This record gives sequence, C-alpha cells and structure tokens, in this order.
Amino acid sequence: QVQLVESGGGLVQPGESLRLSCAASGRTFSSYAMGWFRQAPGKEREFVSSISRIGSRTYYADSVKGRFAITRDNDKNTVYLQMNSLRPEDTAVYYCAAKSTYSSSIMYSRDHEYEYWGQGTQVTVSS
Repeated sequence: QVQLVESGGGLVQPGESLRLSCAASGRTFSSYAMGWFRQAPGKEREFVSSISRIGSRTYYADSVKGRFAITRDNDKNTVYLQMNSLRPEDTAVYYCAAKSTYSSSIMYSRDHEYEYWGQGTQVTVSS
C-alpha cells in the first residue's frame, strides 16, 4: 500500500513557474513508476508526465514537453514536477500516481495502469 500526498499548487501568472511535490509513504518507493496527471474543469483526466522507478527514463505529453520536468528522489520518497512557462491552459487539479513495477524501462501513460493516487493539488494560471 502506498499513500501519496501532493503539494506545491497555487495561483500564478502566465509565464511563471511552480514545483509540485508528491510524497509517498512506505519503504519501497523505488519499486514504483510514478506519473503526473491533471484534470481541468469539464475535461477528462489527462497524462502529463511519468518517470521510471529509478529515474532513468522520463516521458512527457506533447503539451508540456520542453516546459515541465519530472524528477524523483528515492531517498526522500518524493517525485517532483517542475513546471515552467505556465499557461492558462495548464490550469487543472494535478494528481500524482504510482504503479508497482519491476521494469526500469517501460513508461506508463494511461491512468488505468496506475494503482495508487494522491488527492490532487490545484494549479491555477491566470493574470
């Protein structure tokens, strides 16, 4: 069982940056691939980014590629999402998710692949 708690959301202006954090409970954090998803009002949840269990591989949605960066610190049981050059269309509730895996190479981008979810943190980009 893994419990995930996101933090770092807030209200920013277009072009500014935010860093989201997701802290995981448990001692086997390195056994989980991690992902970030988001859901805007009236829209379906969508994939943002994922990182392999040891951090060797990352994957991004086209909409955030070049602006967002996912990292993880397995010693701190935490995954991060650095979001730069934020746009109004990035406004959403951001969720982190965990998937148990033995693979360090397979990337997961579909929400049904993930077993554990955080409660979400609101990101609002507005002038």
